[in-house]
Amino acid sequence: MKIIIRFFIAVVVLFTATTDAFAAKIPDNVKNFVKKEMPGATFRFDGLLSYPDGTLYLPLYPALIKKFDTLSVKATMPSGQKPSSKPNVIILNNDFVLLKVLTDSKGRKTILYIKEPPIEIKTGLLPQDILVPTGLIIPDNVKGIIGNLQIPTANDAGLKVKAEPSVKRVQKATSLSKNQVQTINQLKDKTIYIATCYSKNIQVVKGESSTPEYALAQKGLIYDMKATPDEKFLLVTTFGKTFVNVISLADERIIKQIDLTTPAEEIVIDKARNLAYITSGSNSLIYVMDLNSMKLKQKIKIKGMCQKLALGEGNILFYTDKKTNDLWTVDIPTDYTTKNIGSFPSITKICYSQGKIYVISRIKNRLAIIDLATTSLISEIPLDSKPVDMLAYKDKLFILSAGETAVQVLNTKTDELVKTINLNTGGFSTKIYQIKNTNLAIVTDTKTNKYCVIDLDKNTLIKTNTLEIPVSFIEVLKTIKKTNSK
Repeated sequence: MKIIIRFFIAVVVLFTATTDAFAAKIPDNVKNFVKKEMPGATFRFDGLLSYPDGTLYLPLYPALIKKFDTLSVKATMPSGQKPSSKPNVIILNNDFVLLKVLTDSKGRKTILYIKEPPIEIKTGLLPQDILVPTGLIIPDNVKGIIGNLQIPTANDAGLKVKAEPSVKRVQKATSLSKNQVQTINQLKDKTIYIATCYSKNIQVVKGESSTPEYALAQKGLIYDMKATPDEKFLLVTTFGKTFVNVISLADERIIKQIDLTTPAEEIVIDKARNLAYITSGSNSLIYVMDLNSMKLKQKIKIKGMCQKLALGEGNILFYTDKKTNDLWTVDIPTDYTTKNIGSFPSITKICYSQGKIYVISRIKNRLAIIDLATTSLISEIPLDSKPVDMLAYKDKLFILSAGETAVQVLNTKTDELVKTINLNTGGFSTKIYQIKNTNLAIVTDTKTNKYCVIDLDKNTLIKTNTLEIPVSFIEVLKTIKKTNSK
């Protein structure tokens, strides 16, 4: 009877605490235990523990966490197993519990049924903001662990919808030239997420396919989208909306929606710090978002209406003022202090390399090179018509010109143009993206529904592929194992 009363009091205290008390803040000592004893497993920001092979664990918070200098395993099921062997249940000495997600004979997600559950499980509680697998079945004798958590039903498809038949189709594939490869190995295990001006939804293309398999439904035309460094989430902003949607690619759901209170626009990812910088140009703001917790960390008040936000080697941000054409820097180590570099007309892209700022002007068809330390203009170089994008790679700068559908290569040590890579789309090039962790880049073309793949080391075009959709933004990511796959 005393145990029941103590448990009831603890639960009441827990449920009347602030919202943050229900949020998935995994204790540091639990994180450290998992890192040491369960190699490869990582906690998602909502508390879900996952392995690269798709193995999942649900965390149960005890009504009262016991304090120990060193965490250890109190019990496992099956008994006597090490955490690294992935047992069905792990109970720590502070009463924190990890429940493995299992698949029953009908392919449904569930957890281990225990006829007489340990008190640590019966009195535990799932994080109330966790996204659990669709249709998860919780045994009746431990239903109390759910609390107020809403579990998606098996009929809930999340964001997944059919690719729209109204999307423009291309019937004939581009034939390969004699110098082009048949397949690109680096794209075999990749999924391409495409935002297009013809649809609100994100089209999902597997490998080198020309046809989207399906789409991820969105509620507005996409302003920008960027993947997190671990390639598990997409951050998406929408025209006129104040929200940043966080899409879990394993679940294909919006796992979190962050309200900036002002319109959310461009997104830049800081891999070194695991942060995202999100602009709100009309309000002269840059928001800093912590990608570990998926929470806003800071709000930076800047000068002017920022656009064309760029990051220079993790230490400095660059942007141009939409009204005045002034170029500004934002120094990260010195608490985001700003500095005016000068005025440059119609900047379409900003890059940083070798201590120099590179900016291109689509109207002037020129590249300006600025010394960051002195803020003085080093030189200006004429470019092919309509330069629209740039990519810094090693000691080279790849400059994409839409008018010529070509990529000019600049040596950043000598600041000389060393080669032009002619593209064979015959359209209007838009963006150049490096395929993560490779020496390849994709160049998109919105007019002809094609994309080119170039070798950044060899400065050569290696293949042109056809898509059935035009591209506004693209993210090429490793194919991730779906949380709800059987």
